[in-house]
Amino acid sequence: MLSVSDQLAIYEEIHTLYGLMVKAAQANDWDSLIAAESRVALLRDRLMSEGGDVALSVSESERKSAMIQKILEDDAEIRRHIEPWMENVRPLLGSQRQRRKMQQAYAAMAGSAFAEVTEVAGAVTDGAADGATMDASLG
Repeated sequence: MLSVSDQLAIYEEIHTLYGLMVKAAQANDWDSLIAAESRVALLRDRLMSEGGDVALSVSESERKSAMIQKILEDDAEIRRHIEPWMENVRPLLGSQRQRRKMQQAYAAMAGSAFAEVTEVAGAVTDGAADGATMDASLG
């Protein structure tokens, strides 16, 4: 289980990362935003798995509450920048997903159609060979 000081240090790091995420969102620097969010996710998971209930002093509790409040404010600011971008990207993602499904469906159909054509071509070839053999035997 994490000590109080370790938990507060993690909250502090998350708080700092959210500040970086706000700057990245404002600059449309999605790679930096994603990298910082990945780090936040690891820290959040660590708090969830190793945190536990620890007794906080009044000052520690106030500090933790202030950091959480600032994280929530930063999260709202990040969303304010991400949402318009997401509205533009959603149709592209949807059409890309549809295109991939159609390609897979046509590939499956083409595969079965190819098998049918190959089968028919083989039968025709076999029939032609039989005919040629028959013609040879008649001649």
